[in-house]
This record gives sequence, C-alpha cells and structure tokens, in this order.
Amino acid sequence: MRWQSLPLFLGFALLALIVGARAVLVEGQRANREAAREAIEYQELFSGLLSLAQDAEIGQRGYLLTGEKSYLEPYRRALDSIPGQLARIDSMTVPDDQIVQQINHIKDALSQKQAELAETIALYDQGDATKALELVRSGQGKAAMDQIRTSMDTIRRIGGAAISARDAHTDQVEAWLRLGSLGALLAIFLFGAYTIRLSRRRFREVAVAQEELMRKNIALGNEIQTREKAESQIRQMQKMEAIGQLTGGIAHDFNNMLAVIISAMNLAQRKLARDEHDIQKLIEAATDAASRAANLTSRLLAFSRQQPLAPQIVDANRLVTGMSDLLRRALGETIRIETVLAGGLWKTHADPSQIENAILNLAVNARDAMDEDGKLTIETANSHLDDTYAATHAEVAAGQYVMVAVSDTGSGMTPDVMAKAFEPFFTTKPVNKGTGLGLSQVFGFVKQSGGHVKIYSEPGEGTTIKIYLPRFFGPEEAATPAGRSGSLAAPVTETILVVEDDARVRASTTDAMRELGYTVIHAASGQEALQKLAETPAVALLFTDIIMPTMNGRKLAEEALARMPQLKVIFTTGFTRNAVVHNGVIDHDVHFLAKPFTIDQLGAKLREVLDKE
Repeated sequence: MRWQSLPLFLGFALLALIVGARAVLVEGQRANREAAREAIEYQELFSGLLSLAQDAEIGQRGYLLTGEKSYLEPYRRALDSIPGQLARIDSMTVPDDQIVQQINHIKDALSQKQAELAETIALYDQGDATKALELVRSGQGKAAMDQIRTSMDTIRRIGGAAISARDAHTDQVEAWLRLGSLGALLAIFLFGAYTIRLSRRRFREVAVAQEELMRKNIALGNEIQTREKAESQIRQMQKMEAIGQLTGGIAHDFNNMLAVIISAMNLAQRKLARDEHDIQKLIEAATDAASRAANLTSRLLAFSRQQPLAPQIVDANRLVTGMSDLLRRALGETIRIETVLAGGLWKTHADPSQIENAILNLAVNARDAMDEDGKLTIETANSHLDDTYAATHAEVAAGQYVMVAVSDTGSGMTPDVMAKAFEPFFTTKPVNKGTGLGLSQVFGFVKQSGGHVKIYSEPGEGTTIKIYLPRFFGPEEAATPAGRSGSLAAPVTETILVVEDDARVRASTTDAMRELGYTVIHAASGQEALQKLAETPAVALLFTDIIMPTMNGRKLAEEALARMPQLKVIFTTGFTRNAVVHNGVIDHDVHFLAKPFTIDQLGAKLREVLDKE
C-alpha cells in the first residue's frame, strides 16, 4: 500500500510546484502593472509641465497682443505651479543618468523660456512693444519649447523601453513555465495511469463479482437521481460563479474607495493633533472616494432594477439634442458626433435623467472602443417589435417602442464578449480604465422601465447598441428633465425636524442642515418626533427616514400631517422597496431624497420643497 501511495504523493507534489510557480508569475505580472501605472503617472506629470509652459506662453502673447493685464493670469499661475510640478517629477525620478540628463535639459529650457517671457513682458511694460515683439520673433522661446518637447519624447522612449523589457522577461518566464507545466501534467498523467493499472489488477477479482449487482442497482435506482443532481450542481455552479463575480467586483471597488477614505481621515486626524490645518486635500480625497462609492451603489441598484425612478413623458429627440454639449465635452474633439432624429417620433414614459445617463454611458464606451478617434452616431426611430421577435426574446413584450441607438466605428465585439457585456464588473478595458458597470446599469434601467436593449456588433466593424423604451399613449406634452436650472436663492429662516434612528446619520444630517443655516431639532423615533412637533409648532418641514422600528417614516408623516396639515415632508432612505417607492418608481405625492446625499443636494431639495406652494 505504501508503494501504491508513492505515485499519488509525487503527483500532488508536482501540482503544488505548478501552483507555486504560477503564483510567482502572477506576482511578477502585478509588479509589471504597477510599474506601468507609475510610468503613466510619470508621463502625465511631464504633460502637465508642458501644459503649464504653454499656458505661460499663451498668457504672454495675449498680453503683448492686447495690452490687457488680465491676459497675464495664465502666465502668473503657470510660474507659481511650475516649481511644484518639477518637485513632483524629481520625487518620482529613478537614478538613471539618461533620464536625469534629459530632466536637466528640460529645467534649463524652462529657465530660458521663463527668462524670455519675463523680458518681453518687461519691455512691453516699459513701452517698447516693438522690441518685445522682435524678441518673440527671434525664436529663442520656440527653441526652448522644442528642447522641452524633445527631452520629454526621449524620456517617454526610455520609459517605454524599460516596460517592454519587463514584459519580454515575463513572457519568457511564462513560456518556460508553460513548458514545465505541460511536462508536469504529463508526469502526473503517467503516475495516475500506473496507479490505476495497479489498483485494477489487485481488485479485479472483487470487481468482477460485484459488477453485475452494482450495474443493476445504478441502472434501477440511481440513474434519474444522478442526472437531477448533476443538473442541480451545474445550475448552482453557474449561480455561484455569477455571485462570485459580482461580490468580488463590489469588494474590490469598495475596498479601494474605503482605503482612500480611511487613509485621508487618519492623516487628517494626525495633522489636527499636531495643530496643522492643511487638510483640505485630504478631505477632498475622502469626499471624492465617498462620492464614487455612492455612484457605485447607484449603478448596482440600477443593475438590480431597484433604483428609485421618476418617470416623465419624454421627447427623445429633444433630449438627445439637449445633450449635444455634454457629449462633446465627454467625448473630446477627436470624436465626430452625428445625430439622426426621426420625424414624428413617439413619446415614451421614463426617467429622463436615467435616459441621459444611459446614452452617456454608451457614448463613453464607444469612445474607448474607437481609441478616441472615430465617429459616433446617435439615432432615434419609431419601432415595432412583433410577435416573432418577442418569441425569440422571452423577456420582450411585443408592441410599439421608441428606439434610441448609439453606433460607433470602433473595434467591435466578439460573440463571447457580447454574451457577457451586460454582466456587472465584466469589462474588456485595461486595469483602472473602467468599472464594468456602465452597460449593466443601462441594462437594469431599461428593463426596470419595461424596455429592451440589444447589441449588434462585428469585430473590426464597430458596434450598435439599441435601447427600446415603451411608447407612451397619451397627451403629447413632453416634460423636460428636472434639475437643469440653477437653484433659486431663498432666505433660510425655517425650522426643520430631523427624524433618524441611526445616531451617526442623525448627527451628520443635523450638522449639514445647520451648516446651510436652518434651525434644526432632531428625534430618534416616531413617537419622540410627534412629541417635539407638539412642543415646537414652528416646524416647517419634517425630514424623516423611512425604515425605523415601531413607527416607520410613512406612518409618522401621516400622523404629523393630521396634526399639522401645512407641514412639508421629505422622505429619505438607502432602500428602495419600502413605503414610498413601489416597483422602483417614487410615489407621485411624496418628496424623496436617496441616501447618501451631498450638502448641495440636501440644500437644493430643502429649498425645492419649502418654496413649493
């Protein structure tokens, strides 16, 4: 028996060796990705430095042409920023003679350029504009800028060569590991074959005696059960794979955001303990990470079809036309945008802000697929999905739809990619270039709105994604998306009652309202809130959480309005399936603010409700 166990032991040892070697390779690839990220950040610093030099030159020339001191603002800002930019570049520069030499060239050229700019401005200030212009035309400044660009190009080539060398080394290691793995697997196979042969010879006598009985038992008693169990296991594996991808993506993104928040807050605490108050950047970093976390939660709610929607009657032509400036800013000047709007387009009943988000998500994906150089086409049309189409797409109801299509001239998708395109956290983009939630958010919103979304794509030919939203049968007045106009200034004199069972959320909400200038009282439960309403008849607005023990927010609002009919009410919650949101749609008679929210969003909502007649 000990000799029989030896091949198994050797096989497991080879497997462990393969796994260990793979782990080393993965660690090397992670180091390569980190080096590539640092190289990109390093190059961005040089791009920023070049941009500052160009800003200074633009400010100088604007001043020479117009004589207006305001044109010198970019020049002054650039002069203030260039030393800090150079310091950041020095801190990230590796001790490489070639790179250090090129950086010294850049510094010398910058000094020459700054001296030329300062001299021309001084001459112009002294009234000698002709001599100042002659100095500009002399080419000294142009030569310095050319030297800066040449040195930056050299640094880029050096960095690219280093990354390529690392990649080549990793590829070589992977090739050797692949050969080693194949050899190890072959050895494992041989060990297994030997063990099986030996075992079969030793137990053949017993197997022959029991073979007929076992075959009959399996055939009569276990065949159906085995098949059902296998099918159940396959379904469970598919579910677990999908859940694993989703939870892994969520954990990855939230861990990144929480790392930023925790680090920023810890640094801020340490600085405050040292009586240092330069914590604005730390607070901004934490706020940005928290905003991205809130945006991730919103996208997940959209995918799960549980986000609160505020549907309106929408004219898709007008909505697409109104997005033109937003799209041009988001896509850049290298992407050509064309809109093809159908005449006599039907109306649809959907949340206009979510339609805009869906179009913007599709446009950004198209831009990335075109490598920021191509043509984007947005098209609207009336469409009828008949019974034949519905029969081949089980989730689609036959009928009339408003179609919005976004087409690009990018790289296209393979069938395998199209099959997974709407899965959360699935992405073909490089690391840190996308969350993998854009298309899943579009999919969730369209399905929650009773619509349909379809991808048409060919590798190398581009992609078209069509959104079908149900036609609205009713009056032809189209509502414009809310929230576009600026908030109206209003005197802050009202008293607000905040009701929240979570002490930390209650404290932060109360502090935010007081920061906005309101008089605030607060309560931890519905019963306490009713008592404070009785004690404070001057309360103008009730701001209440919905999910609370004993008395929820809806019941509290009903009781409060029965006592004070003029009272305004705003509901808030992090959930959507509750007393005021049904099937993802906000009830028409309530004001709702989803958690989490910023102070600006809170202030705008308070004024919207308080100023409403």
